Amino acid sequence: MDGPSDHDLMARAAQGDEGAFRALLARHTRGALGIARRILRDDARAEEIVQDAMLRVWINAPRWRPQAAFRTWLYRVVVNLCLNERRRRAHLPLEQVGEAADPAPDPGAMLEARERDRTLAAAIDALPDRQRAAIVLTYQEGLGNAEAAAVLDTSVSGIETLLVRARRALREALGQSR
Repeated sequence: MDGPSDHDLMARAAQGDEGAFRALLARHTRGALGIARRILRDDARAEEIVQDAMLRVWINAPRWRPQAAFRTWLYRVVVNLCLNERRRRAHLPLEQVGEAADPAPDPGAMLEARERDRTLAAAIDALPDRQRAAIVLTYQEGLGNAEAAAVLDTSVSGIETLLVRARRALREALGQSR
């Protein structure tokens, strides 16, 4: 990582340093947006959630305590806002879920991959909120169990339990045995 640490930038942001805050934004917005997009499956709403999270970071910067990594704290804010949003809004039918772009050159393979992705996305969307968040954080964002547990405010064994239950539910939903 080039430049000052997140801890230093956050300490400066707490003192009202907009440049330090912008540096944090540049460093972490992409990852936060990826998490929000995967949990919400709605690009526009994900961008709004991340903007809200970043506004909360700026407003609450003076109260931030470096008990966890800044990224972990930010991701926890984003995940909580996403889970709250999912609880508030109605679920979209599968037909209204957008198709993911696939660069595969073979049209048959493209159709098959799209159907598989759509089926998997629908199965992930059907998971309970915390299980979905655990899947997104560990498998799609690449966080370790300890960091994912910190984001979801649970223990490592709690995240492992969420993942076991989520994988079991996904296998059942996708018609796969073990």
